[in-house]
Amino acid sequence: MWWSAVPLACAEAPLPPPAAPIEAIPAPIEPAPPPCPLRAADVGTPADPRLDGPVVIVVWKERRLAAVYQDSALASTPAGPACWPVALAPGAPDGHKQQQGDRRTPEGWYRTSDRPWSSFYHALNISYPGLADADRGLRDGLITTTQAAAIRAAVKADRLPPDGTKLGGQLLLHGGGSSADWTLGCVGFEDADIDALRALLPSDLRADVLLLP
Repeated sequence: MWWSAVPLACAEAPLPPPAAPIEAIPAPIEPAPPPCPLRAADVGTPADPRLDGPVVIVVWKERRLAAVYQDSALASTPAGPACWPVALAPGAPDGHKQQQGDRRTPEGWYRTSDRPWSSFYHALNISYPGLADADRGLRDGLITTTQAAAIRAAVKADRLPPDGTKLGGQLLLHGGGSSADWTLGCVGFEDADIDALRALLPSDLRADVLLLP
């Protein structure tokens, strides 16, 4: 019988192994935008030159949020945007603070300063009462002419105003928690968040703070 050691031309070559299935590459997940506006001009209040300042703190009472803006933009921290949840007084009436003991948080423009001695973690003063509060208190008979003058003088000198009148005072930004309302009119932060806020302030810890409804 005739045979040949040379493979026949019609012999089939072995098939290559099947290629591994190509897995779809998931699209990168974009981080969710912070709940605070990215620009100070969008915080929800009429234009004010203080919003364009080097540092301004904004608190939204109803939304239970606080943010820090630097040169008109939402500031950044090593942990992310400078936008944090806050706590206020449980069951407090809506609106601007009227007098001592009403548990309301003020509304409007104030200033911050350090409060070195406080039972609350890393507390910052809110410079309430302000000029408009002095005018209202005098008109409504809550404070005397002398007390109103002392408040006005302190505000104009960028000092903490007297807080022992019927208008109330000793209102703070401080740590202690933000998961539920628990303060008496102050603004409560998580401890790490008040630390981050203080790190964004000037060395004297004085800055404008805008408290919104």
